[in-house]
Amino acid sequence: MSVATLPDLILEPLVKSALMEDLGAYGDVTTRTVIPQGVTYSARLRARETAVASGLQVAALAFRLVDPTLTVTACVRDGESCEPGDVLMTIEGAAASILMGERVALNFAGRLTGIATLTAAMVAEAKGTRARITCTRKTTPGLRMVEKLAVLHGGGFNHRYSLSDAILIKDNHIAAAGGIRAVLEATKAQASHMMAVEIEVDTLEQLHEVLSVGGASVVLLDNMTPEQLREAVSLANGRLALEASGNVRRETVAEIAATGVDYISSGALTHSARTVDLGLDF
Repeated sequence: MSVATLPDLILEPLVKSALMEDLGAYGDVTTRTVIPQGVTYSARLRARETAVASGLQVAALAFRLVDPTLTVTACVRDGESCEPGDVLMTIEGAAASILMGERVALNFAGRLTGIATLTAAMVAEAKGTRARITCTRKTTPGLRMVEKLAVLHGGGFNHRYSLSDAILIKDNHIAAAGGIRAVLEATKAQASHMMAVEIEVDTLEQLHEVLSVGGASVVLLDNMTPEQLREAVSLANGRLALEASGNVRRETVAEIAATGVDYISSGALTHSARTVDLGLDF
């Protein structure tokens, strides 16, 4: 399996900020008080439940930023499955350094593993259909980069990263601009030929209008029933891609995927994923 990664150079500011937050103004006063200088240890980062790993690259970077002399060895790669008791990573070196990086490493790895695990579960529900599971911009402020990476580790796909990636015309844009025809005509007149265009519709009547006017390559079908989604697929007849969105949960993915839509986007992947229990054992 191809593993989604980012250069450590890109991740470093995010991880460094988390370490600075945790170390505070005076560093780890507990470790400094009770751990004698020169004490070394070998620690193991273990899974405590079944999951799909993510955030291990970030966790390793946290330890290395605290102390470049630590030896960090990956036993499981991001995107791979793990079971309770599996060793995901070993960290060897100064005990004080390991303890200083422990919480930040676990916070990232547990949170991101939760996202990857939920994504993998939704992807499994859509298996055998054409539908791709994608995330949204409903991410934790400041953590979008790694949360979207975790979605890839779970076998999902990324929607746009930011407001500048693509034109996504939503219901409020349509209301403020004067209707579907108005926004699509403006897009055709002003948008770069390199910029993808997606438009949200709430009804099949709006979909008819989008198909008539043209100018979009993807239509977001918002909060439609499975019956409406199937009709939308029939109406579009392959002329553009269709994305189902709105209150998508693991329990509803299979039924939505069976309608024939191309994409299913879910904010729950990032805003409702449960942190997976991981532990660091000396």
